Amino acid sequence: MAIPVQLVSSSVLLLAAALNTGAAPRASAQQPTPPPHAPLLSRVAPDQPVLPPESADYQKLQARLAQGWNTWDVNSVTTFVHLPDGLAIHVGLKHNSTLAGTAFLDNALIGRLSRDAEVIFPGPHAWDGSYTDLSIAWKGHKWRVQSAHDGDDLVLLATPLATDAKPESVLPPTLVVSVDLLWNKPGEAVRNPDYIVNQGLAGPVNVYCTLAGLKSRTENENANLPVRGAYFAVDFTAPVGISTGKRRTLSEIESILHRQETAFHSTANRSAGSAQATPIYEAIETTLGWDTIYDIEKHRVISPISRVWSVDWGGWVLADWDTFFAATLAGVGSRDLAYANTIEMLREETAEGFVPNYARADGWKSFDRSEPPVGAITALGLYEKYHDLWFLKDTFEPLLRWNRWWEAHRDIQGYLTWGSDGENKPGNFDDGWVGTRAGAILESGLDNSPMYDSVTYDETTHLLQMGDVGLMSLYIADCDALAKIADTLNKPGEAKELRDRSARYRAKVESMWDPATGIFLNKDLHTGESGHRLSPTNFYPMMARVATPEQAKIMVEKHMTNPMEFWGEYVIPSIERDDPAFKDNDYWRGRIWGPMNYLVYLGLENCDLPQVRRDFAEKSWKLFLKEWTAKGHVHENYNGVTGEGDDVNSSDRFYHWGALAAYAEYLYLTQADPSPK
Repeated sequence: MAIPVQLVSSSVLLLAAALNTGAAPRASAQQPTPPPHAPLLSRVAPDQPVLPPESADYQKLQARLAQGWNTWDVNSVTTFVHLPDGLAIHVGLKHNSTLAGTAFLDNALIGRLSRDAEVIFPGPHAWDGSYTDLSIAWKGHKWRVQSAHDGDDLVLLATPLATDAKPESVLPPTLVVSVDLLWNKPGEAVRNPDYIVNQGLAGPVNVYCTLAGLKSRTENENANLPVRGAYFAVDFTAPVGISTGKRRTLSEIESILHRQETAFHSTANRSAGSAQATPIYEAIETTLGWDTIYDIEKHRVISPISRVWSVDWGGWVLADWDTFFAATLAGVGSRDLAYANTIEMLREETAEGFVPNYARADGWKSFDRSEPPVGAITALGLYEKYHDLWFLKDTFEPLLRWNRWWEAHRDIQGYLTWGSDGENKPGNFDDGWVGTRAGAILESGLDNSPMYDSVTYDETTHLLQMGDVGLMSLYIADCDALAKIADTLNKPGEAKELRDRSARYRAKVESMWDPATGIFLNKDLHTGESGHRLSPTNFYPMMARVATPEQAKIMVEKHMTNPMEFWGEYVIPSIERDDPAFKDNDYWRGRIWGPMNYLVYLGLENCDLPQVRRDFAEKSWKLFLKEWTAKGHVHENYNGVTGEGDDVNSSDRFYHWGALAAYAEYLYLTQADPSPK
């Protein structure tokens, strides 16, 4: 497996530390990097559940999504693929410097951290790929690649940009545009003197280059290019246009690009509903646009957590709450993509009835643990916007199985906690964390949170001995949302079951209020003591409507807006600022995370604290903008003091849930009624 070196070393070191100190290892993107000794022997579980057949409505939805030109290939954002036939046009660059040696950039990814990696600034990306724009810097060269639809055709424009490189040390690069068919699709691409014809399932498609027929320095030099099909190769000293279907001039291509760029902005402005919300809408659309791919293994369109993670883990990786949050983000403007991400995450449900912590290519998934239950609030939110009853019918049963699973497998004395079921090793599957304390903490999604540093793990039950305020609040919200869905589907028995369950856990969370501290506290079920390490999860009772108005006001005034704890220029850190672990600035030990901002903001929507809600949303947006404006980055997590994402190597630079920080401001700006919900 291709695993980033820094992730392997960090995980191994932290595993050793966890065994000695009881602290949880840090595992990037909620999918842990297995230690070298982990026995990864079997990929597919023999007792995987038989998935129900896809509904006709969902089959039509996936067919609609998987059409036309887009950046479907997970391996490169400069590969443009036509679905369903798999015709691909790759835009690459050959570096010709005599000082640096010959090098060829074929596949390009946003945020790669390896030495001498390309640096990409992602520009706009429409949901359907009708307009895309990015710039690349690599080995002293800079260039821009734009694409646009013209009916069923694609046009591309590659433009060299000014650099600081010394002309005597950098020879002109060679732009290489190659054509082939991906995923073993039948057909071939053949080079003619001034165009390429692709013969595939869709019939012949001609690909033209505005500089076709012009040679680079020598024919022999281009003969050694490591490309996968027929190609154009030209000295890259002026703009180069590519078009399918018919020959187009450079000016015609530029005109199409301008038209589609204008359409991108006008559609975003119309969809966002206000000039203030438009930049946020465009940022979310662009983030999901670049992070959406076609998965040939299961023949589906999905938005994996990031391309870098997906490439390193075999082709795609979906994580539980990450993917539901991707659906929420997509819901601002792409109903189909939002539904697809929700349903595909649910279709990864295990035989035991839970949505796994992660699922990835070739049948791997976490058979021992789940992750925070946010599926029902996601599904209900999308239904309340788009009102498609079939979507609720498709999602209700797997959501109900998952809801029942929590009570059956994660309850201790009426409290919910996290666990890792060591007996769940179908086949010989073990990712290194199954049945361990670290695996139980990974189920929380807060992989190395200081909240769990001193919590006891029961080796027999595979459960952490802690009643978790955050989990229980999310579960109450899950029960309540699912009960509303049951009402809509005319399932009174299930609705009552869910409301009864909600009431039981609601009473437990109410008992976890600590008047002296002025907040809901976790319960150590081994000692009977309350836990006083505070995280944003302690505010989740506001989202679940457990907190009374008076309790919410106390929590916000005493803790949330206290600059010694959670308030500051940027919000909201994953552990309070005066906790000793805050200065670790390591993953969930002090850094700021988009999903926490989103869930806390949902809680503020239920409170009559309009100024705090306003300030919280603005601070979240400011956090997102810092590196979005400067670098085009959407970070997995951010520094709790400086707001930076690039200050560490454990924050993926284009991880879609980072846009949840921007989404908090979007919700505020588009809220029709500012009063508590």
